[in-house]
This record gives sequence, C-alpha cells and structure tokens, in this order.
Amino acid sequence: MSESRPDWVLLRGLTREARHWGGFPERLGAALGVEVHCLDLPGNGRLNQLHSPISVERMADWCHEEIVRAGVRRPCAVLAMSLGAMVTVAWARRYPGDVERAVLINTSLRPFSAFHQRLRPRNYCRMARMLALPASARRIEEAVFRMTTRRAAESVIAEWVAWRVANPVSRRNAWAQLIAAAAYRAPMNRPVEHMLLLASARDELVEPECSRRLAGQWRVPLQLHPDAGHDLPLDDADWVLAEIRDWLAVAP
Repeated sequence: MSESRPDWVLLRGLTREARHWGGFPERLGAALGVEVHCLDLPGNGRLNQLHSPISVERMADWCHEEIVRAGVRRPCAVLAMSLGAMVTVAWARRYPGDVERAVLINTSLRPFSAFHQRLRPRNYCRMARMLALPASARRIEEAVFRMTTRRAAESVIAEWVAWRVANPVSRRNAWAQLIAAAAYRAPMNRPVEHMLLLASARDELVEPECSRRLAGQWRVPLQLHPDAGHDLPLDDADWVLAEIRDWLAVAP
C-alpha cells in the first residue's frame, strides 16, 4: 500500500442510502486514518427525486462525475455492497484512474453465477410484493430487515422507516435499479488490481457461492463470515474492519 492513503468511497445496494451505513463510515475512517465519502446513487436517499439509471454503466458514470464534483482524491478506494459492488466494477473498468483498490461485499455478477444464486428463490414473492403492491414504510422495512440481517437489533427498523418516509424511493426507481442489476454483465478479468471480497455464509438474499466463483475467476482473496446476513457491515462491523485492516497490511 502506498504511503499516501487514498480517500475511501462507500456505496450501498438496491434502494438503500448512505444513512444505512450507520456509524460504520466513521469507524472505518478512524481505523484506517482516512477520509471517507458516502455516495447515494440517483433515486436513493438525498437524491430520491432523480431518476435511477436503468444501467449499471450509467450509475458508474454518475459516480465518476460525483467524486470529481466532491473533490475526492483520485485514485480512491471503494467499499461497496451488492448493487453498489456491481457499480464499482463498472466504474473501475470505465475510469481506470478513479479506483485504486476495492472491497466488494456480498455481490453477485453475471456471467459467473445463475439468477437463482444471485437472488435466492425464497425472496421472489417478497420482492415482487414490495415492488408491485402498495405497502407502508414499516411493512417494507420489516421485510428488508428479515431478508438482510441476522444479528442486528430490531431497533434499527424505526430509523429505516423514518428515512423511507423522509426520502422515499419511488416504485419506478426501485424497478430501474433491479433491472440494471439483473442486466449487468461483468468483465472476465478483474477491473482493479487490488481487490478483496467479503461474503456472509448465511446471506438470505445472495448465495455465498457467487462470491466464491468470483474470487476463483478473478483470483482475489475471499473472506467468509460464518453467520452474518446480507448486510454484513450492520451485522458485524468489527469483523469487516478487521478483515480490511488485515488485507491492507499485506497488500502492495
């Protein structure tokens, strides 16, 4: 790792926003001694009035433009989850000078994994109801909680509901993000030289086999948490931070 520590950029997944990181960005910055910037993808969080792009590549273009506007030092390091991890892959490929290293959490990519592995079949009906039928903010967030966490306290649901009420993600934007994630096809070779994969053995949304196949294809290290859910930084932030520190200690 170079003596000059890069800024870190954090990206969330489908319909989620920067506030869903909780206290993790501050802890990451303190642990590594770095500046941390959290981006909301268009259509989410503070950008909920924008239209979500219907392609991962267009989301990547937006990320490039956003860090230029924000004055983030390039190349930066990126930590991203799920859809955010797909965007990171496209971003690094389209703008090689932007991303120096990447940590991808519980992601899944075509052509390395089948659709039923990328989204477990048990969630098909849940996702369809959430995207197609009217539902209260509480019912939606309770469903998300059940799908994405295994160790977190239910008290986070109240915060999630408040954020959804304040900055709702439109049905149109939720569908656009889902379509973009389903359609994206990753490159056969890793787009970032220095990369770490983190996955959860008990992820209810995405099979950990997706990360195993990606690690094998791209020849990058993978660390598997034994019992966390999809939202790994929420379920065990200490473990995530420790794995990143260990990886950086031996990375070039």
